[in-house]
Parts: sequence; C-alpha cells; structure tokens
Amino acid sequence: MPKDYATLPRTQLRRSDRAVTDEDWIKTLLLRAPIGVLSTVYDGQPFLNTNIFVYSESEHVIYMHTARMGRTRANTRIDERICFSVFEMGRLLPAETALNFSVEYASVIVFGTATCVSDPQEATNALHLLLRKYAPHKQVGQDYRPVVQEELVRTSVYRITIEEWSGKKKEVAEDFPGAYTYDQLEQLIREKENQVTQS
Repeated sequence: MPKDYATLPRTQLRRSDRAVTDEDWIKTLLLRAPIGVLSTVYDGQPFLNTNIFVYSESEHVIYMHTARMGRTRANTRIDERICFSVFEMGRLLPAETALNFSVEYASVIVFGTATCVSDPQEATNALHLLLRKYAPHKQVGQDYRPVVQEELVRTSVYRITIEEWSGKKKEVAEDFPGAYTYDQLEQLIREKENQVTQS
C-alpha cells in the first residue's frame, strides 16, 4: 500500500537510504553553500526567492536580505512559515538506459519561520555576517565602511528561525564508469565532435 505522504512528518524522506541525520554535515553544507532558495506562500501560491544568505551557527538561524518591499515581505507579514533549501550538484552518472541516468547531489531543507528583523543592531550584525561570508578577504573598517543606521531603511533583513531540517545526499564510487561534471560538458562535446570528424 502506498504511503500517504500528507500524513508523514515534513522532514521524512521518501528515500531513507539517502537521508543524512548528521547535524554537523547539515551545518557544514549550510555554511559553505553560496546560494539558498526561500519559499513563501500567499493565498496558496508559492513564491521562491533565490538569494545569498548566511547561517549563524551560534544563533542557529539563517539571515538573508531583500529589497525593502516585495513579495517576501508581503508574504511573510501574512504567514511567517517558510521552507528554505540549499543544494550542491556532484557528478552526472551516465547509464545504458535513459531511465537509469542519475546525478550525485547534497541538499538541506529547512522548515521554520521568517521574520523581518526590526532591531537595528541585529540587522547590522546580520549584514556584517553576510559580508564576512562573501568577502572574507575584506576587513570592515579597513577595506569598507560598516553599515550605518541611515542605510538600514534601504533593505529588509530576515531572520529564518530553524524549527526542523533534513539532509539528503547521493554519492557513488569514485571510479563510477563515465561519470563527469556539468562543467566538463563542453569538453566532452568537443571530444565527441572530433571523434565523428576523424571517423
């Protein structure tokens, strides 16, 4: 009898063999992922916001920022519940049948709430955390002026409070036959064209 997924816990994966419960692994992926996707909803319509973000391990929250006004702000004012995801794509895995082509991946899904930060100090700290993540080679006060109060009116900083999360990954043997990365596609195409030309 098929499972009724609507009745299962929201972090339960269909493929339990790919579930990652190691919280250090989940945190590490959140710390290194460059882009996250925030999902909000308004009147039954999902909205996705793909953006930079930073995970604060000490506070166990995620911070991101958007324009002062927009869908994220409008949606979270009505319903703070969100879903947030990060992912990495590994190697593509060819097969002898189309159905069996696959890919390596790692992902984290976060469930929680998103609220617009109203405290100026917290918003400033969050923006500086973002800068430290994406420009660690630059020093605040030395390479750039810190955020000032007057600038906070130009952005919305969101705190994503993490209620639950789940990790998922698929990895295969290093010597998987024919495995390649997406970045190698142009090279593989050229090699194939050369083979055709030479034959």
